[in-house]
Amino acid sequence: MDPKSAPHSRSRRDFLATTSLLAAAVAAPKTASGLTRDALSDADQPASAGTLRKIPIGVFDPALPNLSTDEMIDKFASWGVEAVEIGTGGYPNSTHCPVKDLLDDPAKARAWKKKFEDRNIQVATLSCHGNPVSPDPKIAERDAETFRRTVLLAERLGVSVIVGFSGCPGGGPTETVPNWITYRWPTEYGQMLDWQWKERVIPYWKQAAKFARDHGIHKIALEMHPNFVVYNPKTLLRLREAVGEEIGANCDLSHLFWQQCDAVEVIRMLGKQGAIFHAHMKDTTFYKNNLDRYGVLNFAFEKSDLSGASETFRAVGYGHSAGTWKEIMLAYMEVGYQGIFSVENEDPILSGEVGVERALYVLKNVRNEILGTT
Repeated sequence: MDPKSAPHSRSRRDFLATTSLLAAAVAAPKTASGLTRDALSDADQPASAGTLRKIPIGVFDPALPNLSTDEMIDKFASWGVEAVEIGTGGYPNSTHCPVKDLLDDPAKARAWKKKFEDRNIQVATLSCHGNPVSPDPKIAERDAETFRRTVLLAERLGVSVIVGFSGCPGGGPTETVPNWITYRWPTEYGQMLDWQWKERVIPYWKQAAKFARDHGIHKIALEMHPNFVVYNPKTLLRLREAVGEEIGANCDLSHLFWQQCDAVEVIRMLGKQGAIFHAHMKDTTFYKNNLDRYGVLNFAFEKSDLSGASETFRAVGYGHSAGTWKEIMLAYMEVGYQGIFSVENEDPILSGEVGVERALYVLKNVRNEILGTT
């Protein structure tokens, strides 16, 4: 099947029509219950636009790996980007952040940050996604050290949020590769899952949270991601309850859409608990024919694999409508989310700068409509 002809895919014409006519597309947005907001009781009505925070719109820097730091800043400034999420190692790498140099020399750290500030761009978050509980001790120590150095750099730069993964251990003390367990039967899988949390995951994150707290960092935003023990809101809250309020969410809805989560309900639930520390803005599109045949555990990452895929990542607005993203952004504002909207582009069709620009276009227009600004 050609993904471009799939029922849930979006042509450029449809996309431009949607985003240029946002008012018509979202005139009566619905809540997760199916009621329009006009039908809600007075107590449930959202705050007026005048009381909503203008959440900065930023970009996660791995989307532009071939640009130097100065070139990236120039590009961001030309796009009107207001904030950045910067990789400091692990899976995001540290292309635009010389972590060792900035830790060794406070003057270099100030100069590096000033480059962004001079263009009115906030360095909002540092990201070090990795697997600090890997059963391979070399990987575990490498990624744990990357986390610690990221904490120290955040302390130096005055950055309050660190983003990462929870990690995934093996299924027992002798295993040598990670074992992602989501189903407790047969019983040995339940036993392995209990061992992972008790012996590896909770002890590590208690120690990591204390290290962060000791250095003035109180927001560790874990991305709910497949192949790691924290992969949905329930597992995130389990770790938060066991470790403490330093643990919160990087609420990347692209991973929750395919798990059939209601984005607005997730934001409300986590937001009421003050548990949303960061928000990746990335979409997911579904290819219905393949979804009906193969189910949701059939993800594709490369353009060449899309003909057999059930879903793939897309830039914001290319998987769900501008109306849906209006509901999502409004929900973040209503729960008092204090972070940024960080565009992460992993779109196999609109790669690199193109996908980032398209996402920024949607997000800025939707935010303007919510706030009644231009």
